[in-house]
Amino acid sequence: MRPGIEVLLTDSARLIAGKRLGLLSNHTGVDRLGHRDVDVLRTTHDARLTVLFSPEHGFRGTEDRSGLPDSRDSATGLPIYSMYGGSRSSAASALDSVDVLLIDLQDIGARYYTYIATATQLLRYAAATHKRVLVLDRPNPVDGTTVQGNVRRTAGDPDSAFVGFLPIPMRHGMTLGELARMANDVLAIGADLVVIPASGWHRALLYDQTGLPWVKPSPNMPDLESALDYPGICLFEGTNVSVGRGTPMAFQVIGAPWLDPARVLANIDTVALRGLDVRPTTFTPAAPTDGKYAGVLLQGLELHVRDRNVYDPTKLAVALLTALHAVHPADFQFRAQSIDRLAAGPELRTAVEAGRPAREIWSAWDNDLARFRVTRAKYLLPEY
Repeated sequence: MRPGIEVLLTDSARLIAGKRLGLLSNHTGVDRLGHRDVDVLRTTHDARLTVLFSPEHGFRGTEDRSGLPDSRDSATGLPIYSMYGGSRSSAASALDSVDVLLIDLQDIGARYYTYIATATQLLRYAAATHKRVLVLDRPNPVDGTTVQGNVRRTAGDPDSAFVGFLPIPMRHGMTLGELARMANDVLAIGADLVVIPASGWHRALLYDQTGLPWVKPSPNMPDLESALDYPGICLFEGTNVSVGRGTPMAFQVIGAPWLDPARVLANIDTVALRGLDVRPTTFTPAAPTDGKYAGVLLQGLELHVRDRNVYDPTKLAVALLTALHAVHPADFQFRAQSIDRLAAGPELRTAVEAGRPAREIWSAWDNDLARFRVTRAKYLLPEY
């Protein structure tokens, strides 16, 4: 399997020959051997890399805070314009020194990830300045076939709705390039967009079946197990329950000082446990970036995916939310603004607060998911 950067340089180099290049990327922008895009592009004699752009978590992917400033790549001396806290006007002006803009970011396969919002911002800048955009595509790590969860019904503005602005479900089964094709269309951006596919990737493959090394897409995404849980467990970011930030098992555990694992497990709809082992655990977050329970021993639940073909993390999340609300009505709390942003509206929160059964909540998603599958088909790339 070859990621888009290798396909570009071996099969489609004519698209950048003689061009000045800008690159939106981070530490995930590497070839199969781990060589950075920024380095391999600088050794391409027929093109010249002039400027870099970075998403959330920065160009090195190590930052887990907002307001990242513009900076400079220490290895190459190239300027890095932060699309997550830097000067928007400077980033837009930087395109004056670019003929072609390249985008290479590893998405995670869930609606909440912000990388597509950053890519869409640059698509708009590129459209306004008539610059071509090449997305160097990568596999969806949690496969390109499965769609799960509730669907955001309308497109939003990536500048104001940085998380989940596209009309997609929690787990969307698309690559970053396919999401860019959708954004370019549904937001009527009109950019000159070309997606360079990842050669040899088949949609049913998960990341550990691609032969590519895992590179953490963000600081709290340690491995594929976390990525498989993330489309559902990320909803707990909008509650007073820890998702394991500050531990090596982010999104593979949930916990709180008051949580009673046995009672919560006894109240979970067993349909949501298909393909999954859940067991009581304890953990202590160390300097968690969400500020939840630093240094406090938490009672919680640990998740282990047993059958990836039947596991639905979005149903699990709803079942856990309803169980927590039933078992711990005085302790469990939603953070309304945060959960509504993640869940694409207040409907999920209010349904849980009203005591509706988990199965009733997720059954209401079926029609929207069916419509999404039809819409999604327009933007999917052929397999190579």
